[in-house]
Amino acid sequence: MEILRMWVVWIWILIAVLGAKILTAWPAVADQETRISRGSFPKGFVFGTASSAFQYEGAVKEDGRGTTIWDTFSHSFGKITDFSNADISVDQYHLFHDDIQLMKDMGMDAYRFSIAWSRIFPNGSGHINQAGVDHYNKLIDALLAKGIQPYVTLYHWDLPQALEDKYKGWLSPRIISDFAMYAETCFRQFGDRVKHWITFNEPHTFAVQGYDVGLQAPGRCSILLKVFCRAGNSASEPYIVGHNVLLSHAAAVDIYRKKYQQNQGGSIGLSFDVIWFEPATNSSEDIRAAQRAQDFQLGWFIEPLMFGDYPSSMRTRVKSRLPKFSRSESALLRGSLDFVGINHYTTYYAKADTSKTVKFLLHDAVGDSGAITLRKKLMEELSLTANSIWLYIVPHGIWSLMNYIKTKYGNPPIIITENGMDDPNIPLKPIKEALKDQKRIKYHNDYLKNLLAAIKEDGCNVRGYFVWSLLDNWEWTAGYTSRFGLYFVDYKDGLKRYPKDSVQWFKNFLASK
Repeated sequence: MEILRMWVVWIWILIAVLGAKILTAWPAVADQETRISRGSFPKGFVFGTASSAFQYEGAVKEDGRGTTIWDTFSHSFGKITDFSNADISVDQYHLFHDDIQLMKDMGMDAYRFSIAWSRIFPNGSGHINQAGVDHYNKLIDALLAKGIQPYVTLYHWDLPQALEDKYKGWLSPRIISDFAMYAETCFRQFGDRVKHWITFNEPHTFAVQGYDVGLQAPGRCSILLKVFCRAGNSASEPYIVGHNVLLSHAAAVDIYRKKYQQNQGGSIGLSFDVIWFEPATNSSEDIRAAQRAQDFQLGWFIEPLMFGDYPSSMRTRVKSRLPKFSRSESALLRGSLDFVGINHYTTYYAKADTSKTVKFLLHDAVGDSGAITLRKKLMEELSLTANSIWLYIVPHGIWSLMNYIKTKYGNPPIIITENGMDDPNIPLKPIKEALKDQKRIKYHNDYLKNLLAAIKEDGCNVRGYFVWSLLDNWEWTAGYTSRFGLYFVDYKDGLKRYPKDSVQWFKNFLASK
């Protein structure tokens, strides 16, 4: 069913662009022969790896942890490609000391991980679970003991199921105060040692995937309702969710700045998922479509935090379905980022939906943009594609994206909080062969070259780069079919970790001057 869902959505998009001729070619990437090293990057530039609690920890019923919407979703028939769940995942809850040593051996400076809300508050609010607090204290202390800085995400999609049951989670403004209380608890418990906070990971992703197309938890949508989802409204719910997320972020940042930041000396931001969009042709329609595609992705969430309101294209096209901020809310939102976190993997073309086919078929946030986004060609060479159907390898996209943010948003401090690619999990493939990940090495080499060019040649204010991911892990709806890790995890033999060739590449890179 999960595969069917994904292909139906893709078929709709392909139908809408059938016969469209792609006229432009990708610009050249940074000089492939130029050697880069850690020393090429500015002094103090941070390198790290990234993870999330639900994808890594496992131990879902240990030490008082409450159930999350992803526990419920992953245990629902047909939601996960390989019918797996994350009950064990890669068991970092128990193996974190070993994994921290792996980071230390590579020479990484930092580790981005998320706190599971339901480990701190099993019911989303109310009684604090001390066992959960104790676990993260141990993790943070172990990182610092090895000289690795913790970068902590407060919310990486795993909402306590109790709040979903109580008031429909992110669809209710009641969640703003509950999230603020949870965030303050984390600031109070861990902020003496955590100096980098990320309120949310990819709000655009879970607003659209969870409440528009229904492919992720909690699985709400109204696209072919009886086939896809039991409940939802794809035309309005993504915007309601996004609105409540933004106000939750602003509330948490306000608490942090007023009560904790001065004494603790930390910073706070948010991680945005950002595909870079190129116009499919040089036509004015496609150029405008590329901008709208960006407005309905990055702009949707960053512009309220920069300017206090949604992009004008969203206000014009979504109209009354787009919630409005009060003056006081707008003032609280504006400027509520100390840094901009960017999760960037790929680049797409954007083409104007002149026939309004997608909008007619979907009647949702995807159709509202009036832009059809697609890979370079409908039939592209496989060598430029990762395992994930959506991940097309375009290194220059990160260079273009950094310059876009610099120009449009005043060159704010940026941290690349995720970048990486996946290989397929082939159970019968010998481990020795699976460790040979030259495509991943080239991916990171080429993306880092383009990132360095944005910094050195254009003055983009980029402060760090986090690889997704340290380990192969449970990759949401793809389950265990996708391997993003620098370390291979043997799911058939006690979750043993084996270094892929990319580990040695990063060791050499991080030791170079």
